[in-house]
Amino acid sequence: MVYIMRRRDGSERTLKYSATRVNTFSIALGGRSLVAVLTFILIFTGFNNICVYVHILDTQDQNTYIVGYPSPNKGNTIKKMDIESILLSLKLAFCTMALILPFGIWVAHKLVNLNRSRPWFEAALALPLVLPPTVLGYYFLVSFGNTSIFGIPLVFSFSGILLASLIVNIPFAIQPIQRAFEAISPEIREAAQVSGLSNWQIFRLIELPLSWRGITGAAALTFAHTIGEFGVVLMVGGAIPGETKTASIAIYDKVQGFDSSGAGAIALVLLGTSLACIALSYGMFGRNPNHHRNLS
Repeated sequence: MVYIMRRRDGSERTLKYSATRVNTFSIALGGRSLVAVLTFILIFTGFNNICVYVHILDTQDQNTYIVGYPSPNKGNTIKKMDIESILLSLKLAFCTMALILPFGIWVAHKLVNLNRSRPWFEAALALPLVLPPTVLGYYFLVSFGNTSIFGIPLVFSFSGILLASLIVNIPFAIQPIQRAFEAISPEIREAAQVSGLSNWQIFRLIELPLSWRGITGAAALTFAHTIGEFGVVLMVGGAIPGETKTASIAIYDKVQGFDSSGAGAIALVLLGTSLACIALSYGMFGRNPNHHRNLS
């Protein structure tokens, strides 16, 4: 079945189309530029045996462009997407974010008050940013290869990849929150101390609410980085279906097996999720709370 898009009268900037459904091909789209976009989307999402063609019809001074491709089997597409690995990646990302945020808030708050030893602590916490994932995975295997928690081994298990993910995401969770704490004026803390508030009250009632942008940004970055983590997870957990085989490892396996449609479908899901998380993070940091105040 195909939708033939015929261009009607319109301005050069705004093109108007009318659709006619024809039982010939799978789908059609009008406009040469839209043909290229559709072709890119089909290839990116991994549809096999794409038969793309353009047919120009001149009927009553109306230009018609047709693009067709074989209709994919929806059941096979969902199966190839490997929903189990995507859900496992989401589970790992949510667990990592929930566990590391309290630790990140505590460490970031402590770093703000450090003086001489602060650069060394910051450098140590930032190591996962520059070290190759294989190096982190190697040290993890050497350190925790024969270790178990409550009888659960840390290697080739979900607990192991969770612990590895927590270590890898330390800088993503700490640095945005630390910058948010540093942006709080010292005069606010001094005024709170003069008012008789304790350190815990200052942190809970003043500093924590003022740093919400950094906390939200840290959560978004941690989630996005975890959902696409590959090297450490592969070395520590392997590729056990339902246990350690995350979406990124599933993409690797499908590419190795020449399953481009399945790899493309999973990659598209990860792309959309990561883009949404990064957009949320940039939205939190891109707004200037003093902008409207300065204008007034």
